[in-house]
Amino acid sequence: MNVLLIGSGGREHALAWKLAQSPLLGTLFCAPGNPGIADEATNVVLDISNHQAVIDFCRLQNISLVIVGPEAPLVDGIADSLRAANISVFGPSQAASQLEGSKGFTKDLCAKYNIPTAAYQRFNNAPKAKAYIRAQGAPIVIKADGLAAGKGVTVAMTMAEAMDAIDDCFEGAFGEAGAEVVVEEYLEGPEISFFCLCDGKIAVPMTSAQDHKRVGEGDTGPNTGGMGAYSPAPLFDAEMQADVMKRIIEPTMHGMAEMGNPFSGVLFCGIMVTEDGPKLIEYNVRFGDPECEVLMLRLESDLLPLLKASADNDLTDAKLKWSDDTALTVVMCAPNYPATPQKGSKIDLETVSTISGVKIFHAGTALKDGALIANGGRVLAVCGSGSTVKEAQSKAYEGVKAVNWPEGFYRSDIGWRAL
Repeated sequence: MNVLLIGSGGREHALAWKLAQSPLLGTLFCAPGNPGIADEATNVVLDISNHQAVIDFCRLQNISLVIVGPEAPLVDGIADSLRAANISVFGPSQAASQLEGSKGFTKDLCAKYNIPTAAYQRFNNAPKAKAYIRAQGAPIVIKADGLAAGKGVTVAMTMAEAMDAIDDCFEGAFGEAGAEVVVEEYLEGPEISFFCLCDGKIAVPMTSAQDHKRVGEGDTGPNTGGMGAYSPAPLFDAEMQADVMKRIIEPTMHGMAEMGNPFSGVLFCGIMVTEDGPKLIEYNVRFGDPECEVLMLRLESDLLPLLKASADNDLTDAKLKWSDDTALTVVMCAPNYPATPQKGSKIDLETVSTISGVKIFHAGTALKDGALIANGGRVLAVCGSGSTVKEAQSKAYEGVKAVNWPEGFYRSDIGWRAL
């Protein structure tokens, strides 16, 4: 079957790499793709915000399945437009995408269906939000309600940080995403990423991962889109998975269907493991990045029929097989990330490409005059696998050190919690 993959990051490169292994695949297109994805797919120039242009392309190329990688097109309703044109698509409707598109929506869903999460309040103006924060005290968490590319969340350890975060939101630092904020209780504990494939009726467990959000060593500094990840998360055992499915995932699936917004696609559940048990931090409605990279390295099943079954609303017979190995990825970033990254520096991957057991996914690269250059904040995801976290970590950092990119920076402690 011919497939169109939408996106241009490390997540999409990992998906393209895995999809290319499927015997069911005809031609794989990616819009817009990146230089790494070009090794697995035909990159095409397509205005994703023009839904009719996407529909026309799908009809012209006889596309059997569209796979939407990032969250923004889903929140924009691209899945609805494709389904209305009778084109099969992996990803939730615009209404169901509110699980990521509005943090307030998700918190209200949790309250309605008794899903364990942090206590919260919603605000549409700064004075009331600040008054609430003064009453609650710090530490406290401030979240821009809408999509902010992973950067709209502030874990404020002091009152000053909290007040600054409120000002950032209401003074336009996150655009329309910050027009409303959610202020919520600070939860303590390790954070786990857990993924399920969904078909509108049922959720099929995938596996777990652990992300490293902060830019600095030892999880310090501002939040980023993710500096590295590993899978599986040792803490997330079968008993905890069953608990999360029963108290968080299944009530969410039931609630969304009852509200008339059945959820299909991948449900990415951010979990805080507290003294009172697992609690939902937030939902995402797409694969995580860089979590997707380590998930695809561990997935032994054919990905394509699984995504098609989700799109066809029938995961009843879905079976997923995972490697017992650990996969770990280290993200290499452009200077000044996560503020305003400096683009344009040259990257040479010739040496690292010869190392066995290392896989590189392009996250923010471009070609200029035949040379590979940095073209984003998070630029490369360098991955390794091994029978232990230590082995996977060693292999990944062997790859990092072989990348010839003097300007790039990275954290040297990815996987430290598991170790």
